[in-house]
Amino acid sequence: MLKDDIISRPELIRSRLLDGVPHGFLGRRGGVSEGVCAGLNVGHGSGDDPARIAENRRLAVEAVAPGAQLTTVYQIHSPEVALVADPWPDDARPQADAMVTNRPGVALGILTADCTPVLLADQEAGVVGAAHAGWKGAFGGVLEATVARMEELGADRSRIVAAVGPTIGRKSYEVDQEFFERFLAADDDNDLFFTDGRPGHYQFDLEGYVLARLARAGVKRIEALGLDTYSDEGRFYSYRRATHRGEPSYGRQISIIALP
Repeated sequence: MLKDDIISRPELIRSRLLDGVPHGFLGRRGGVSEGVCAGLNVGHGSGDDPARIAENRRLAVEAVAPGAQLTTVYQIHSPEVALVADPWPDDARPQADAMVTNRPGVALGILTADCTPVLLADQEAGVVGAAHAGWKGAFGGVLEATVARMEELGADRSRIVAAVGPTIGRKSYEVDQEFFERFLAADDDNDLFFTDGRPGHYQFDLEGYVLARLARAGVKRIEALGLDTYSDEGRFYSYRRATHRGEPSYGRQISIIALP
């Protein structure tokens, strides 16, 4: 622990569907980071002090699954899913945007700063998953791929429950005509996730799109927390908010799930 730091307890946001499974969506509250990344920043790419990041990660894991070993991936906005048998060193993270495991003692951690974190579990099979679903990953099939990899470990998609954590909300997510047309070309029904904005622009419902992709993958029980990372500065980090303000960096929050 860093000396001379006053540490507040991290805020854990939980899903009722994942009762009995150690899990939590964490924002920026708590932690030891200062300045523009003040709070529970866990992102190495933020330029924050590595010692503070390490301490924030320790605090996050201890709040969710004391004694578990945190495992993360090098996120690239892809549909790639890593199977975690044994945790890998942080400097040997595979490039992927989701993880699944059936090993107790492993805490799967997904980092976000507007993209959608999704935590999944089949408690009967003893299999959990975590996915980073930005628009590229969700569009490319990361959620369907996560469900499929969970089934490789013995899960059944009819039993899988999913919780959709804090993400940028429709009112905060403006996109252009090209973005809209990309989604429409893939599926005419995707227009349901867009509302008109200023000329040539739309407001995109990323959370709603993620919910639809999970349902399409056969997940029948899903809880959306409905929390907008952009508009709640005191609670969450936001890449888009930082960009709009011209800030030099931004923090990342973490969502964690483990087996009991």
